[in-house]
Amino acid sequence: MDTVTVIGAGLAGCEAAWQLAERGISVRLIEMKPRKMTPAHSSGKFAELVCSNSLRSDELTNAVGLLKEELRRLGSLIMECADATRVAAGGALAVDRESFSSMITAKIMNHPNIKNVSEEAVTIPDGEVIIATGPLTSDAMAKRIAEKCPGIGFLNFYDAAAPIVTLESVDMDNAFFASRYDKGTADYVNCPMTKEEYLAFWKELCEAKQAPVHGFDDAGVFEGCMPVEVMARRGEETLRFGPLKPVGLVDPRTGRENYAVVQLRRDNAVGTIYNIVGFQTHLTFPEQRRVFSMIPALKNAEFVRYGVMHRNTYLNSPKLLDRYYRLKSEPRISFAGQITGVEGYVESTASGMCAGLETAARLRGEAPLNFPRETAIGALALYISDASVGNFQPMNINFGIIEPLGKKIRGKRNKNAAISERSLEIIQKYSAGGRYK
Repeated sequence: MDTVTVIGAGLAGCEAAWQLAERGISVRLIEMKPRKMTPAHSSGKFAELVCSNSLRSDELTNAVGLLKEELRRLGSLIMECADATRVAAGGALAVDRESFSSMITAKIMNHPNIKNVSEEAVTIPDGEVIIATGPLTSDAMAKRIAEKCPGIGFLNFYDAAAPIVTLESVDMDNAFFASRYDKGTADYVNCPMTKEEYLAFWKELCEAKQAPVHGFDDAGVFEGCMPVEVMARRGEETLRFGPLKPVGLVDPRTGRENYAVVQLRRDNAVGTIYNIVGFQTHLTFPEQRRVFSMIPALKNAEFVRYGVMHRNTYLNSPKLLDRYYRLKSEPRISFAGQITGVEGYVESTASGMCAGLETAARLRGEAPLNFPRETAIGALALYISDASVGNFQPMNINFGIIEPLGKKIRGKRNKNAAISERSLEIIQKYSAGGRYK
């Protein structure tokens, strides 16, 4: 049986390689780290999480919660490792970054059907290939891909990562543990601000010096990873309706909600470091320290990592890819991950699973896997391959792209729960050995 080359060992590449290998397919996994690093990465391990350690909501009334549960039931490597290395985060699934990457790296390295090659891929090899080079695809590989997509090529947007601070440096006299609306356990450190403190912080944030990023402009930023300073410039109240929203967080010292609240989320299992939720940024490092230290609880914060900004590159997938993430003009080549225009860790994993499962089915002489629009994994694949989509932008999974129920159900949460129930019934049939037509 043919060997499949998977280029890139991020979430999507690892998931694709695992699905192939688990089905008896020989895999050649090429990863350029640690020999060559990107501006956003710091570890040579596979499946490194850059922007955040959160895989977002774990509830079935949330679309990403549904997608995660679908992946679990389909045997996802990434979800298995995420669940095994999770840290407390209320109703969200967050992981210990180091343990998560280490576990995935070990499983991939030790699989008998996967050969790991540590080098930069500068060409697209012959045979079956899954390209999962991510949003920071090297220049050489980007050129090779562009040659396969004449006249269409790449699009790009800018992405940012949030700073991380040590818990012991947080002034807990000016902070408290709680989860919004008391949902789950009190896993977040909440750093309140008075109106005067907030306005002073907001003014300095709007005027702070940014690090130079070639070609950057505010219009090129993906809404889901908006730098906090870009968000601040949209208006005085924007942050208070976004990452600094105080609603649902009652300060135990006063019994009231504060004017604004900055939240910190645990970034490792032992709870020694926390990331500043929603504070993706491309301010210079000195400006990050100066401005973020204006938050009372962070006045003496020790930053173990500052926020960084980088460019994400993705394909014009509706014109290039089919529902199996295959290149329409050359179906032996598939893509997976953020390069396809799916946005988010879980969505990248889903694309890798689809590409791996479909390639394995084709090589084994089996029928294609047509995940329907009633499922989150199918809806995402059908969205990125929908030729009628006009101004294609990176897309998180959402209930808006999943097939409606066809009947009215009162209450948004009830409706979403019903959609999830329908989806998981379909997924269960597949995981039990059924197939989609």
